[in-house]
Amino acid sequence: MERENEKLSSFFNKKNLSSDSMVVIVIAGLLAIVGLFTVYSASWYTASTLYSDKFMFLKKQVVGVAIGTCGMIFLTCFNHLNLKKFAWLSVIVSIVMLLLVFVPVIGVEKYGAKRWINLGLMTVQPSEIAKFAIILFSAKVLAEGGSSDKGIKSKLPVIIVGGVICLLILIEPNLSITVCVAMLLFSMLVVGGIDLKYIIGIVALGLLALPILIIIEPYRLDRLMAFLDPWASPKGEGYQLIQSLYSIANGGLFGVGYLNSRQALRFLPFSESDFILPIFAEEFGLVGALALILLYFILILTGFRIALKANEKFTCFLAFGISMLIAIQVSINLLVVTGSIPPTGLPLPLISSGNTQIIMFMSEIGILANCGRKIT
Repeated sequence: MERENEKLSSFFNKKNLSSDSMVVIVIAGLLAIVGLFTVYSASWYTASTLYSDKFMFLKKQVVGVAIGTCGMIFLTCFNHLNLKKFAWLSVIVSIVMLLLVFVPVIGVEKYGAKRWINLGLMTVQPSEIAKFAIILFSAKVLAEGGSSDKGIKSKLPVIIVGGVICLLILIEPNLSITVCVAMLLFSMLVVGGIDLKYIIGIVALGLLALPILIIIEPYRLDRLMAFLDPWASPKGEGYQLIQSLYSIANGGLFGVGYLNSRQALRFLPFSESDFILPIFAEEFGLVGALALILLYFILILTGFRIALKANEKFTCFLAFGISMLIAIQVSINLLVVTGSIPPTGLPLPLISSGNTQIIMFMSEIGILANCGRKIT
């Protein structure tokens, strides 16, 4: 016990951050700062018009970044191997929180969906917490099962837990995060060494389920039609995508300048959250947007490198899962705002408005940096 305490003390006290760990921390910090400025630029007019406080969204984002920074610093120092003890607890807490969104008074409904719970001082989106629970639980189970086991039996707990969480998120309803979690789960299983026949089976089930999920909800079918031809309903379902494309096109090569976005003047819905990237592209142009994407690319690539360098299987799976989650969300957000896939609501990590997502992503960056520490 004394030796373990000495190791833990050594882990906290030594300046043993690797270059990869420093890269992910610095880039995450830069993105969070960019997010603060962009959230204000994208929201000041809406906040001023609707809430008589042009700093309203910025204030919330500052709180999220402050809490997230504390979480990132702590988890950069906290030995990530100890997180294995909390794998089941994280799943249970996530499932309970996902159920609480349906409880009157506690659950908060917005835009016809029950995706938040009211904690008094702030609202929390349980699906953001559930994403990390999936990563942590999968990393633990897959590490214990061994990558040489290509059967489905050792990976069944991951599939069952992932399926339950996906179902609870789906009935909120929130198809976009359901798809995100499903892709994350699938990626973890593939890296975990599941047999090719099971991969084909899972993909086939997903391809069969997606059309059904779209058809049973009329608004999803409307969104699909709007994606195929947004100008067929320019004032209806196609409106948001058209305004997003206008915003990107208006930015040109170098942009119109900070705080000069025309689409932020309540033309582009959810410009401070899911569609914040078009506002950034309008103000800083193609050059600025590509620079931002490059930062994400380096962050994700460095995360995967941390996973590849890991000596522990659990560390490898944990770092991979966090990196893959960022890659999935950035990719989907980018594809949506450019009209490459049907519109769906998924925030841009570390930049979009939303306390839960910014706190969770910054905390996950802390864990990712911890996975890359030089442990002696």
